[in-house]
Amino acid sequence: MNNSSSDMAAQAHLETGRRLHSQGRFEEAERHYLAALKTHPDHPAALHPLAVLCMETGRFEEAAYRFERVLFVRPDLAVALLGLGNALNALGRPIEALVAFGKLRAIDPKNAAAFFGIGHAARSLGRLEESREAFERAVTLAPKCAPYHYALATAGRFNENDPRLAALEELARSEETLPKDQKADLHFALAKAHDDMKHYETAFGHLQKGNAIKRALVSYNETQEMEIFQALLSSFTPEVFAARREVGDPSNVPVFVVGMPRSGTTLVEQILASHPEVFGAGELMDMYKLVGSGYAGTNFPFDISLLSGDALRRFGGLYAARVHVLAPQAKRVVDKLPANFRLIGLIHLALPNARIIHVRRNSRDTCLSCYFNLFSQDINFAYDLAELGRYYKAYETLMAHWRAVLPACAILEVQYEALVDHFEAEARRMVEYCGLEWHEGCLKFHETERVVHTVSAAQIHQPIYGSSVGHWLHYKNRLQPLLDAL
Repeated sequence: MNNSSSDMAAQAHLETGRRLHSQGRFEEAERHYLAALKTHPDHPAALHPLAVLCMETGRFEEAAYRFERVLFVRPDLAVALLGLGNALNALGRPIEALVAFGKLRAIDPKNAAAFFGIGHAARSLGRLEESREAFERAVTLAPKCAPYHYALATAGRFNENDPRLAALEELARSEETLPKDQKADLHFALAKAHDDMKHYETAFGHLQKGNAIKRALVSYNETQEMEIFQALLSSFTPEVFAARREVGDPSNVPVFVVGMPRSGTTLVEQILASHPEVFGAGELMDMYKLVGSGYAGTNFPFDISLLSGDALRRFGGLYAARVHVLAPQAKRVVDKLPANFRLIGLIHLALPNARIIHVRRNSRDTCLSCYFNLFSQDINFAYDLAELGRYYKAYETLMAHWRAVLPACAILEVQYEALVDHFEAEARRMVEYCGLEWHEGCLKFHETERVVHTVSAAQIHQPIYGSSVGHWLHYKNRLQPLLDAL
């Protein structure tokens, strides 16, 4: 930027935006970045921080667009290539992300963050060996970065004398030098390592430390959360359903797979997505976006009884149109966002022909598995055993409510342990419920190539296994806050 008055004004906006950005005042910072771009629409100095801000506020589509704008002006700008790759990964476009990371690696062969991004993209694509190698390279290049160690720890089981454990223990010796959030990564990785090796006491010690650190860093208002559950219970009455039977959009394309995190929802989606007439869309936020935009009333769920049939039909039609675009040829599209269990009543009203599959797993195994995971999503109830147990009870109460007020055929219940023990029979039951002819490919779900973004991405590329059933028993003497809450 030169020294003209417009340049000086733009520079002032840019500096103010950076200061506000660093303080977490994102809306104000964005206004200043946009003001700077008014006179300098293609200046990387303003475009790049705005793209970063979009990433930090979860607007990944806009972030990708703005990183691409930066790269149009500066094709070799490493931080923009990294940002674009990360945005594309977040958008579920790992093949495009690999292109961006590949360009970054060509410019900077020792960029550890590039290999970290490659690892995540490759894992989403089921290329597990490539993923592991990329994470190993990231750790080699940046041995003091705990998130890289955590990613590598999740890439496979540990055994005695595992070099990954030696590297983790080396990092632990300088734990005090790590930022707080990275300390959580370190302890979660060590917990995974010791659990794999059946060192359960040591594993739980690290698990407690990692969760305590993470809980202090996240925002979770339990009172507010429980009020939402209560509002759903009191708003979706039998009278609401009786007055609005079959008024929603008639589409039979959507299939919702719901449940608690770590209950087996990814496995169920993978089985269904292995059918040639089914598209597995992953965890879609569309239901919540439509609710947030006011399509289910301005005060959802309290005003659900005031919503007209036309409004419900419009809501369902908007959702059906969005999933149709994802896979126009598919007879069924699976949305496996577990938290859609909270919206089952709305789903039934707006899309009465949609299939809803509820996946259940032993409550203690489910909760312990949540407690073992450092989630990339905002699953902030999972980092304290008592809070986790109370959330599970609220979920259980709400699911009992849905079963009581909806027709028996509205929800298919799938028990994870039954799926493990009687795999083919349960898989056939799910396919039949979806109104499809049986296909043998569903039995070979682990061979199906598709993009998967959850923490279960590596597990669904293995045949069915039951080693996680009853895992909580190894820790039963340490789980009293959870057991009391349950």
